Amino acid sequence: MTTPKTGILLTNLGSPSAPTTAAVRKFLREFLSDPRVVNLPRPIWWLILHGFVLPFRPAKSAHAYQSIWDKEHGSPLTFYTRRLTQKMAAHLAKDGIVVDYAMRYGEPSMATRLRQFKAQGITDIMVLPLYPQYSSTTTASVYDVLVKELNRWRHLPSFRFISDYHQHPDYIAALADSIRQHWREHGQNQLLVMSFHGLPEQLTEWGDPYFHQCHNTGALLANQLGLNENQWRLVFQSRFGKAEWLKPYCVDTLHALPNQGVTSVDLVCPGFAVDCLETLEEIAIANQEEFKQAGGLNYRYIPALNDGDGHVEALGNLLKRQP
Repeated sequence: MTTPKTGILLTNLGSPSAPTTAAVRKFLREFLSDPRVVNLPRPIWWLILHGFVLPFRPAKSAHAYQSIWDKEHGSPLTFYTRRLTQKMAAHLAKDGIVVDYAMRYGEPSMATRLRQFKAQGITDIMVLPLYPQYSSTTTASVYDVLVKELNRWRHLPSFRFISDYHQHPDYIAALADSIRQHWREHGQNQLLVMSFHGLPEQLTEWGDPYFHQCHNTGALLANQLGLNENQWRLVFQSRFGKAEWLKPYCVDTLHALPNQGVTSVDLVCPGFAVDCLETLEEIAIANQEEFKQAGGLNYRYIPALNDGDGHVEALGNLLKRQP
């Protein structure tokens, strides 16, 4: 009898292969064609996507990618996900566990990585989407691809799917330690703003737990840091389109704070396992300009956990405790 082999697949959103209009258009076409991401009737969205979004948005997004693209390592999201995976693999090697990563959109694809696991003789697969808070737009989309691929297999492996870890004690502790370390190095500003990726409000009405899980993460993190209710705020970023999205909006809050006497803020994004375009360009650059134009004086972005040792330890503990 052979000893079962365990493989862990870390999954993330993905990134264009290059900071060019053509590469971004290809990536956005795949991303925005996912019915989990855009909940409009397909014929209507097809017209919007191909008539308005893909002809114009890729050039603007490519310019944003160029501002954060690393000449040596490429996309920060891909680089940090790969580095995190390498450190996780070393951390769990003594347990005989294989660790790899895949992207929901772009490369390396989930189907490719799962087939590689199969070729390695792995019989027990654990899939961890690097989205701490569950959303049907992200986590469920990863599950869709997992099931679609496994449905093609004659011999199914055992598999476990971790849908969220928004309140896991080790995740909260790693976030708190990272923030404390940043404060030790740079000082603590008046207010800690926790910003999460925004979603249409209607998803919450339909039963998506994301909004509530973000608030739960925020409250646990504030408690771990010993902050009172006047020392932190929770907001949502990256609104798209004209529909009502989760509130309060990050930009609106940053505009209002200086008039309320808050001229220095630290901003952290607890919904992002690793840094990406959204955190490094929108939050760290564009929103800082918005805050300072409104009268703010000091704005510091606290990086994501990325491939830090605390993050590796937290995810390792999370995975090893799975039944």
